[in-house]
Amino acid sequence: MRTVALIDYGSGNLPSAEKALWAAARTLDTPFDIRATSDPAFVAGADSIVLPGVGAFRACMSALTARDGLVDAMTEAVRGRGVAFLGVCVGMQLLADRGLEFGETAGLGWIGGDIRKLEPSTHEAKVPHMGWNTVHPRQDHPLLRGMSDGEHMYFTHSFAFHPVSADDCAADVDHGGRFCAVVARDNIAGVQFHPEKSQGAGLALIQRFLEWKP
Repeated sequence: MRTVALIDYGSGNLPSAEKALWAAARTLDTPFDIRATSDPAFVAGADSIVLPGVGAFRACMSALTARDGLVDAMTEAVRGRGVAFLGVCVGMQLLADRGLEFGETAGLGWIGGDIRKLEPSTHEAKVPHMGWNTVHPRQDHPLLRGMSDGEHMYFTHSFAFHPVSADDCAADVDHGGRFCAVVARDNIAGVQFHPEKSQGAGLALIQRFLEWKP
């Protein structure tokens, strides 16, 4: 039995994310225990962790740190035991050193970089970046294997991840200029789009995440 902790800290569309995780799990041979939870004990012992997020960086980071023992449990599992981690949308952004929305807010610092407001080079590219766009893999990462160049995923955001190292950008997207759609380092990955809203392509990515054993 593989355990998956979907972090419940009051941010993110948990029902949709949990439904998508179960839909992907049912296509695999391995039995899963998938829970939306803020229980530090379950999180610390989980085999995989998903951190969703919707809204402002500062509000999400404050909500995450307000749950007693939750960040420590995540750190123990992800940084200590090396379990597979996936951040989604703002959950991806929280991996950065800092967010620059409504001032400067420290992030988890698991992948070096800043979260900056989108500044498209064309008037046609609106902010927020909302709707379907094409993702272009830049690495042979386990989450991206089998994904064709130009796969469509669903985005809704106004800020983007700018990693310190270009090696940490596993895929990008163009919206009046290219920026990271997927960040990855070791057992840690994050996607700016919403796989749970991205139909077949998103479900396939979630399947690959559930099978990922870094």
